[in-house]
Amino acid sequence: MRRKDRKLWIRDMAAQRIVRLFDLAEESFDNDPDLSKRYVFLARRIGMRHRVRLPSHLKRKVCKGCGTYLVPGASCRVRVRGGRVVTTCLECGETSRRPFRFV
Repeated sequence: MRRKDRKLWIRDMAAQRIVRLFDLAEESFDNDPDLSKRYVFLARRIGMRHRVRLPSHLKRKVCKGCGTYLVPGASCRVRVRGGRVVTTCLECGETSRRPFRFV
């Protein structure tokens, strides 16, 4: 296997593992929120080590302040204000704002 092919293979495996860890975080959140936080931590660390970005739909599920897995109603509060979706982490109070367009 050429070096470039090996590097692409490793990044692909890292991306698959990141998705799997987020699936595990979602499954384990009800029973053990600390374990889901650990899964998210591992996924982010794998992404940094292998220079793989988190997909945007998974990135929105992580608090940038404390790294908690965000579940609306359980670990975060979601509001729509002034054309934005405002997500507030209930653990650390960090807010994230994303634009929202009404159709």
